[in-house]
Amino acid sequence: MKRCLVWVLVLAAVSCSAALSQQKRPMQVGDLFAIQRISSPALSPDGKWVVYVVGTADLGTNKNSTDLWICSVDGAKSRRLTTHPAGDGNPVWSPDGKWIAFESSRSGEGQVWVMPADGGEPQQFTTLATGASQPVWAPDGKSLAFVSPVFPENSDKPFPVSDSLNRIALERLEKGKVKAEVFTRLLYRHWNDWVHGKRQHIFIQPFPAGQPKDRTPGDRDAVPSSSTFSAGTDFAFSPDGKEIAYTATPVPAREEAWSTNHEIFVIPVTGGTPKQLTTNPAADGYPRFSPDGKYIAYRAQQRPGFEADRWQLMLFDRKNGTSRSLTENFDSSVETPIWSPDGTTLYFPAEERANKNLFAVTLKGNDVRTIVGGKTNVSLCISPDGKTLVFSQASAVRAAELFRVGTDGSGLRSITGLNDELFAKLDISAPESITWEGDGGTKIQGWLYRPPGFDASKKYPLVMMVHGGPQGATENGWHYRWNMALWAAQGYVIFAPNPRGSTGFGQKFVDEISGDWGGKVFVDLMKGLDHVQAMPFVDKTRTAAAGASFGGYMVNWFQAKVPERFTTLITHCGVYNFGSMYGATDEVWFDEWDHGGTPWDKPEEYAKFSPHTYAKNFRTPHLIIHGAYDFRIPSTEAMQLFTALQRRGVPSKFVFFHDESHFVAKPANSEFWHSTVFGWLAEYLMK
Repeated sequence: MKRCLVWVLVLAAVSCSAALSQQKRPMQVGDLFAIQRISSPALSPDGKWVVYVVGTADLGTNKNSTDLWICSVDGAKSRRLTTHPAGDGNPVWSPDGKWIAFESSRSGEGQVWVMPADGGEPQQFTTLATGASQPVWAPDGKSLAFVSPVFPENSDKPFPVSDSLNRIALERLEKGKVKAEVFTRLLYRHWNDWVHGKRQHIFIQPFPAGQPKDRTPGDRDAVPSSSTFSAGTDFAFSPDGKEIAYTATPVPAREEAWSTNHEIFVIPVTGGTPKQLTTNPAADGYPRFSPDGKYIAYRAQQRPGFEADRWQLMLFDRKNGTSRSLTENFDSSVETPIWSPDGTTLYFPAEERANKNLFAVTLKGNDVRTIVGGKTNVSLCISPDGKTLVFSQASAVRAAELFRVGTDGSGLRSITGLNDELFAKLDISAPESITWEGDGGTKIQGWLYRPPGFDASKKYPLVMMVHGGPQGATENGWHYRWNMALWAAQGYVIFAPNPRGSTGFGQKFVDEISGDWGGKVFVDLMKGLDHVQAMPFVDKTRTAAAGASFGGYMVNWFQAKVPERFTTLITHCGVYNFGSMYGATDEVWFDEWDHGGTPWDKPEEYAKFSPHTYAKNFRTPHLIIHGAYDFRIPSTEAMQLFTALQRRGVPSKFVFFHDESHFVAKPANSEFWHSTVFGWLAEYLMK
């Protein structure tokens, strides 16, 4: 009996030890850099294989690298295709399935490369002085189209001449003694790049070799220069390979910074005069020919000047030259539509109540149905038999992996699991979707994240995270800069609201923030804060707010209007002074829409909700972060805020990244960003 008892104790001890060794742990900052970041799936023409991109972060070299991988659609086989330290991305299959074209910077400047699909050494395909990206195969596989940002004054010359002149111009910019440029119109810099007067043109080059030809010469972009109006590769070949449809930027050129009027054109692949298909005064884009060539599907907005207007899925009838909406009654914005092989249906992702679902609509229109609901689902591909969709899926508790599902919504399953081992070790609780009554009794949704090892009998510090946009949302997805699970793992309850202006809750909800940045949305947030602070496990005396872009603006507005509600504040790339923001940002249509005009026409509108006008109220400790290459919200916004806080004697810290933009992308910078932010929070919330 004693011997049995001894064995029971031994087995119990072993079992306990094994259980402890298998216990999950809280997520750490280093885990962000250990995740293999999957994106850009492309399905082979026979539907059996998927090539995709896997990104990795290297803190030692301070670089993010990307390589191509391939797996079978059933997930049974997987292998790495490229191993070069330079970045490889955006893979596309040749129509016969024998070649994969992709972007790579392995020769220095980004160019298009090709490699045999069954393995072998990549070969450089393009050698343009201005680089090449976004490769698209012609339907017969005998040529590739791609985009290159060229100097328009050279674009109507024979390619050898224009390319030589472009190279000389680039060398003058990089090596010339005089570091000066002369600007005569706006959009001389955009998002995080200096434009240098270049234009994004579409080229066609014979495969396997030949001379590229610029098919969209002149002083106009043939793909949107703004990510606001781009859904990916914004041009496509017709099924017979005789034409290319593309998205052109607004004219006249001097109005590009305040016009959103993008139009759809087609042009013969042999060259010639482009034909304009759309005349909508708002934005049109992302054209895709139907398999029989009778139609062109595209996305369109209705209101000129409003970048956050709803994107409807339009159908252009090439025979009679008319367009109609297929999603007129669908109250969300359509993203990246793809055709079914039989041309009867279009599939697309769209936001719906803080998820990004997959939908389908037939040519009848207004019969949208859900294929996959919940989480964040993007990067759609369809099998040649039209029965299977392949896509990327992520959630608030899991980074992206590739999935497949039947076009009828059945048989959802993962086909990659590159991060399974890592996530099996992490203690990440799924967030709770909560609602409360915002301004006027409107129901508002948000996410509540509890820390690992949560104990409802304890009280935890609270961090409210306000998303950017403002027309955006905190979705049930994975984020590498504002990762809610990682923030919760620091020991905080995280509250991520989706107030007025958030996308995925209907266009009226989106519209209600325009001209009212500090109004109804502010009430929504404050009532949400009241709701969460009333929870028994929240310590309302230790509360922080953090946000980037519009979220950063709102944190600044908290400092201006309700500093007593927060223990500390964190602003990343946030607006501080609407007047100075207008004068230094790149896309002024945004400010003109949201304030009803220019600062000289509507000075009261720019001042009404501008945090700088209330600097006398500032008193809450404040961390500020900004990047030098943020041209959307220029770094002078952060400098002004820091000056006001310092002059007011408010404890404050300003972190300035000399080599980052609106986002902090480099691994070592990201690590420093996280350690600084979490250190600041701990200083004020963990006392």
